[in-house]
Amino acid sequence: MQDMQGKTALITGAARNIGRAIALALADAGANVALVARADRDGLEETAALARAKGVRAQVILADITDAASIADMIAAVKAAFGRLDVLVNNAALRAETPIEEITSAEWRKVLAVNLDGAFFTVQAALPLLKASDAGAIINIGGLTAYTGAKNRPHVVAAKAGLDGLTKALAQDLAEAQITVNLVSPGLIATQRGGSSPLEPEHHKKHTTLLGRRGQPEEVAAMVRHLAGPNGRYITGQTIHVNGGVYLP
Repeated sequence: MQDMQGKTALITGAARNIGRAIALALADAGANVALVARADRDGLEETAALARAKGVRAQVILADITDAASIADMIAAVKAAFGRLDVLVNNAALRAETPIEEITSAEWRKVLAVNLDGAFFTVQAALPLLKASDAGAIINIGGLTAYTGAKNRPHVVAAKAGLDGLTKALAQDLAEAQITVNLVSPGLIATQRGGSSPLEPEHHKKHTTLLGRRGQPEEVAAMVRHLAGPNGRYITGQTIHVNGGVYLP
């Protein structure tokens, strides 16, 4: 059902995996999509081509969400291309694994800057456009380790736990503007690994799901699409786990 026609969605980390699946799910619903990554233009162009094949407009934007000027340019590019923004999906993340004794202050700050700071400052910059929408929605993408912990990932766990708290705070702050804010927390998802986390993390190896399989990016994207669309307008401030029963809150 294309019930998001005429809407615009901005998805960070949209070059592959869950970010790409989210972009395509929203495109399926009829939304135009602004696709963001820091450097993977080829991946973004692939996502954009798949989205355009669904009959929507897609804009590729390279941006560094740890840099205020880059964030401002990103939002300006969305406004120039589409004239509006209705849905913001904060998906970009670093998933580094480093023994605690080896984590430098630079690495700690870099992980928090992308996973937590970037989400907040992107929201802040996008607010004028989101407030102008009649159905503004922010969906943050969290992670299983925020609730279970994980070896060699104190920075990632801290950032993702902070994102959970940020979601609840933003839901309070933005309710008057009728902007919903929710967090989707994926569990063990079958993705192509690379970049900051090239190997399968240890917590993936030790956890099993009740359903006996890994999830697919499209299953996470389906929940994001629900929260972004008209049927999700009475849901805000929530953390929704898409994890096959690997973690039961």
